Amino acid sequence: MNDAVSPSRYQLAEIGALLAEPARAAMLLALIDGTSRPAGELARAAGVGAATGSAHLKRLLEGGLLAVHEQGRHRYYHLANDDVAALIETLALPRTRPVLPDPTGGNRALCTARTCYRHLAGRLGVGLCDALLQRGYLQTASEGMRLLESGVQALADAGLDASRVEALLPLTGRGCLDWTERRLHLGGPLGVSLTDALLDAGWLRRRASSRALQPSDDGLRRLIALGVPWKS
Repeated sequence: MNDAVSPSRYQLAEIGALLAEPARAAMLLALIDGTSRPAGELARAAGVGAATGSAHLKRLLEGGLLAVHEQGRHRYYHLANDDVAALIETLALPRTRPVLPDPTGGNRALCTARTCYRHLAGRLGVGLCDALLQRGYLQTASEGMRLLESGVQALADAGLDASRVEALLPLTGRGCLDWTERRLHLGGPLGVSLTDALLDAGWLRRRASSRALQPSDDGLRRLIALGVPWKS
């Protein structure tokens, strides 16, 4: 995808063709958590053989949806950028508002809190974005979303490391449409760095073999104090 200009109808048609193949769609969804994965793992996720998987990966690379990191003889594939992640997440938006499954099911965990290309999504992500905007800690401008000095102070007062929060000031975020909540959560570099700070502080914990996140009791208490709405 070219960030410099708006896509032409032919480029848009090419993106649609890339996403229309279920195996390629499965590969992209496997990378929505921001990880980098080898070709063999992505082929297995797509349910295809190695040769077919390599052909699909080549198409995705040529189409600008994937990038590759070479480490010695190994190649690791990842989503090209945050715009691609937002596109995939938005296109996964259901036509009707989802009915949450049994509270013990894995899907409920994803609806509650998850990573969307390394930033916080789900009910908790949307709630945090809403709270920062409503309390005037986050500002929406033409270049995107920016954390204000008041937001830095509020996050530090809530218990995040002051130096980590100060480092958020020059970063820009963006509103990313949440596919389960159908409202915006905070994406972009600001969203990624804020999520990293929440994880490092122990407010959030990763779940094994899933992009679902689990808020700790202490982290949830601090997020609620910041204005994040929450009903267990």
